[in-house]
Amino acid sequence: MSQIITDIKSEISKVLVGQEKMIEGLLAGLLCRGHILLEGVPGLAKTTAVNALAKSLGLNFKRVQFTPDLLPSDIVGTEIYDPSNNSFKIKKGPVFTNLLLADEINRAPAKVQSALLEVMQERQVTIGDESFKIDLPFLVMATQNPVEQEGAYELPEAQLDRFMMKVVVGYNTKEEELEIARRAANNSFGQIQQVASIEDLNRARDEAMAVHIDPEMEAYIIELVSASRDPKAYGLDDLAAYIEFGASPRASIDMYKASRAIAYLKGKEYVSPIEIAYIAKEILRHRIILSYEAQAEDITQDMIIEKILSAVPIP
Repeated sequence: MSQIITDIKSEISKVLVGQEKMIEGLLAGLLCRGHILLEGVPGLAKTTAVNALAKSLGLNFKRVQFTPDLLPSDIVGTEIYDPSNNSFKIKKGPVFTNLLLADEINRAPAKVQSALLEVMQERQVTIGDESFKIDLPFLVMATQNPVEQEGAYELPEAQLDRFMMKVVVGYNTKEEELEIARRAANNSFGQIQQVASIEDLNRARDEAMAVHIDPEMEAYIIELVSASRDPKAYGLDDLAAYIEFGASPRASIDMYKASRAIAYLKGKEYVSPIEIAYIAKEILRHRIILSYEAQAEDITQDMIIEKILSAVPIP
């Protein structure tokens, strides 16, 4: 792991206690140019984390609160008529930034969520007849409440597939929560300083993508993804009734890139099965579509992924 990553983590720790998985997910997203979906109850410092990351890198950061009355133009921008010269001018939306926090993304209807599809995939926005490129780096970090909560919509599968990882954020440990309470009571959270630049981040990205991955590890990634599509071929006959659709080819691409990034973040020069298994749930859980039988029997994607990991031979 480079000194840049160490410095960034050190700055984030000034305002964030614990939540290592979330921090690693955000850093992996930046290194891989992938988007991150966080699921968890309110109050787990999701906004604090991405804000601290932006400040430590000197990046632009914007936050959009998704609500049922939000319009696509509120996100990407719109054309505004200027009567002084009888023409239209472009008013750019909050997607024109480096880090975009889409807070409670599943509170808005599908047409609003789908407004993010183009910018997430193509890194460009079309307003009227004109297309505008987004400055890099560009990362969407979306948060969502569990779908059983009132007033929430399920994200479309096409949009879910655009997220590199879905990280489930849990509560802090008792010791961590006590530390948070002490810092809050004493107002002892630190001030975030910029410790790296976009050039430093690009250099770290090049180093991460240069991490060695053996052909055996490449094959292991493909086998894991294939097992989600055809579990019977791996002796998982009982899972076939629970999976409506397996993971898409994007899962293979993202697991390949993310395993390198995680190895880099852990200071390793090569990818091992440990890194692949470490991020398997984050890569796959939002891409496996469950059948009605699975939902009726309370079978979750994580349960299915655990069985896949135990069935596919480790190289």
